[in-house]
Amino acid sequence: MANSVESMIKKTFTAVAEGLQDGSIGVKPKIGITGMGSEHGEENAMKAAVEAARAGVDVYYIGSLEHPEVTTVHVADDEEGHKKMEEMVDAGELDGAVTMHFPFPIGVSTVGRAITPAKAHEMFLATTTGTSSTERVEGMVLNAIYGIITAKTCGVENPTVGIANVDGARQTEKILKELQDNGYGIKFAESSRADGGCVMRGNDLLQASADVMVMDSLTGNLMCKIFSSYTTGGSFEAMGYGYGPGIGEGYKKLIMIVSRASGAPVIANAIKYAAQLVRGGVFKVAEKEFQAANNAGLKRILDERKESLAAAAGAASAEAVTAPPAEPTTSQIPGIEVMDLEDAQHSLWKEGIYAESGMGCTGPIIKVNDAKLEAAKEILKKGGYIQ
Repeated sequence: MANSVESMIKKTFTAVAEGLQDGSIGVKPKIGITGMGSEHGEENAMKAAVEAARAGVDVYYIGSLEHPEVTTVHVADDEEGHKKMEEMVDAGELDGAVTMHFPFPIGVSTVGRAITPAKAHEMFLATTTGTSSTERVEGMVLNAIYGIITAKTCGVENPTVGIANVDGARQTEKILKELQDNGYGIKFAESSRADGGCVMRGNDLLQASADVMVMDSLTGNLMCKIFSSYTTGGSFEAMGYGYGPGIGEGYKKLIMIVSRASGAPVIANAIKYAAQLVRGGVFKVAEKEFQAANNAGLKRILDERKESLAAAAGAASAEAVTAPPAEPTTSQIPGIEVMDLEDAQHSLWKEGIYAESGMGCTGPIIKVNDAKLEAAKEILKKGGYIQ
């Protein structure tokens, strides 16, 4: 018992010392907000700044308005405001900033934070703007890690991860489960639907069946807009925390994105979201999480995928595949990525198994003759199309 108490005391004092050193405790996070450019006027942004200041954030309002509870950095227009914001973040005068647009480099994308309508649960949308990778599945795998980083920084100790049922979901699932098998600590969510699994349906997004919902950034952007403004008709984003921070390996600039349609409640939450990330030491969390993922073979797996895609593209261009004689196809094989559906079908044709592609209630399927179902599954497993 004594050793346990001593250990707790030691951990507490260590955390306090680290917090004082990196500024995560003892001082208010300094967060900037660019106020010009909103569709709802500067007053909307200033209202948000004041609300966040009253919640314990040291807010720097970059624009033309003033209020006694925030610090105003005067600029002439939106362009000058963005330039000033970047200068202050780069110089360390701000711990982070909230703005309406930002040119993130490839490899960095933003993790949104929404309040879902079914049960009013919070859910991290990974991701909502930016481009993690120019290759879709690789991007979604990275998005999952970005979402985990952000959720952990915000106090979700062991976030559950679900993958939205979009193009690339099954291949993303396969890679993430390989990382899990290699020792990366990822906890998968379970769909609320009867067939379960970590690939999420639309129902799961409404219910927040996962703490972190993985998707491509265009889908994430759409979901963020819908979750924030479904009660207002779309012109005023009233709920949630905005489109979130730009996250990427080695990226250490805390820039949060909101929309020109974001209302004061969302902007205020975005400022508080930024402050929470500062207090939680987001860059330290990111470094630790990337190290764990890389130790589990992340870079190797993604590099092997690129090589496989290149080889498959070359083979496909050099070889024409003819379908075997048609036969009844009443057995279904689910779990195939829609982008791989044609290749999966052709892989069976090459082995003399007639197969048809289709779309089932849970996504793409391959249909084969009942007598050849097990043989077809083995071929598809060897080809990496199903698990």
